[in-house]
Amino acid sequence: MCTRSVRFVPLLFAAVFAAFAQQHEVPDRQITLDVVVTNKSGKAVPGLTEKDFSLLDNKQPQKILSFAAVNGGASAPPVEAVIVFDQVNTGFRPSSYAREEVDKFLRGNGGELPLPVSLAVLTDAGIAAGNAATRDGKVLAASLDQSGIGLRAINRDQGVYGAGDRLDLSLRALAQLADHEAAVPGRKLVLWIGSGWPLLTGPEIQLSDKNRKTIFNQIVAMSDALGHAQITLYSIDPLGTADAGTARTFYYEEFLKGVKKPSQAQMGNLAVQVLSVQSGGRVFNSSNNIAGEVTNALADAASYYVITFEGLRGDGPNEYHALDLKLDERGLTAHTRTGYYAQP
Repeated sequence: MCTRSVRFVPLLFAAVFAAFAQQHEVPDRQITLDVVVTNKSGKAVPGLTEKDFSLLDNKQPQKILSFAAVNGGASAPPVEAVIVFDQVNTGFRPSSYAREEVDKFLRGNGGELPLPVSLAVLTDAGIAAGNAATRDGKVLAASLDQSGIGLRAINRDQGVYGAGDRLDLSLRALAQLADHEAAVPGRKLVLWIGSGWPLLTGPEIQLSDKNRKTIFNQIVAMSDALGHAQITLYSIDPLGTADAGTARTFYYEEFLKGVKKPSQAQMGNLAVQVLSVQSGGRVFNSSNNIAGEVTNALADAASYYVITFEGLRGDGPNEYHALDLKLDERGLTAHTRTGYYAQP
């Protein structure tokens, strides 16, 4: 099999992150973790206390500075959700079905949503937001009805270079969304409804050292951007059962481990599914019940825990630190950010 040397230097994407770094310099090293704890059945577990948790930073015990259990109510910190329709990487039929399912969700329960929600659409022209966040599902459903489904000018049959364009457009859109949400206080759940952007990783792709360094810098910047904006990302595949059992539903798992140095960087490390898991979110696929998947994702805002700690200094720039949040009670799983990049 021949290999291709791919010119992966998405300059516009890099420029977005350069602007982000200049506008959002973090004054201290305090890191906030939004933690959803589930049992073996996947149900959220309320009622835990700080004593039930222990935090490891690069396998070293780390002191918890503050702890809060959130179970809704007027005193709960603000939480908003953004539902993104990815029409760049998704065909016409699954895009239409996704809209029907989201419309069903928005109109359910008399149109009363569990938290403020806004809508955004990614087309070849970029990402565009609709109404301001609202708990009135009927208002959002009406807005969804009025918006058309943009046809992609960047098609799958354009091969690896067309895929590169779609990947760049997708990453720039997420970076811009994170930049916008950083100015909004509180936690945000971003539900990315799409078939997943191209991984562009495999034996047919040959990356130079320069390519890998560029990708590594983007991995660091995306991790910082999502963490600073307090975004938990969710990937929802509208292909549903039509995608069940295919590599698309599990190949991303090869890239979940944190990237420590440029020589390890691959484009798969920037997959939307990978970013979702690493942000503490989840990946939904192989189901046609998109309305139910949206409901399950937003349910993560009903009961969760907020933990803060002081991030460690790095021995050098962009030093990866793996986080491990352990629970005393067996059978429970903590879903939260899996790591961060420390600076000297």
